[in-house]
Amino acid sequence: MKDVFFFGYGSLVNRQTHAYGHAERATVRGWRRIWRHTALRPVAFLTAVPDPQSTIDGLIAPVPNGDWRALDAREHAYDRVVLKDSPDHPLPYDPQVAIYSIPRGKHGAPDMAHPVLLSYLDVVVQGYLHEFGEAGVARFFQTTDGWDAPMLDDRAHPHYPRHQSLPPDETALVDHWLDHLGARVVHLDDHPPIPRSAG
Repeated sequence: MKDVFFFGYGSLVNRQTHAYGHAERATVRGWRRIWRHTALRPVAFLTAVPDPQSTIDGLIAPVPNGDWRALDAREHAYDRVVLKDSPDHPLPYDPQVAIYSIPRGKHGAPDMAHPVLLSYLDVVVQGYLHEFGEAGVARFFQTTDGWDAPMLDDRAHPHYPRHQSLPPDETALVDHWLDHLGARVVHLDDHPPIPRSAG
């Protein structure tokens, strides 16, 4: 069976969070990221929503033998949507590519009961920094909506199961952008407990 591909635009951009080999940098037109939450998860995550004016960077990688079970389990709050238009990528052929998106009407804006975890955001930004440099990090923040969401600082005790250890310059880069966007950071001690398996 010919491999099909996924397009990752959040934590999947960080190669340290998965074992899918042969990933390539790619760009998808007609989509934008936004922070949302669903009834299936206790915290907010990124989703992709259609936007004809937007372009987002990410990674594409093959799903061996079209066996989506592990990835579908990881992305259990999302629908898997086949892209109508092929991403821009360096491959010599155009594979079928799917993107994960929370269905319309099944997500809401983050709030204090469903915040964004800094341990998750750190993983995402680290991925973009390593793949696309600081310019790519800037594009990530500029092509993502919902920065009025509360950001829960769980760095000392990460709740995101695929959290990574970031060096000080990388956390400083995340903090710079949050400050630039006027994001509200909430300390873990000031927030009700969240299940540690969040995500």
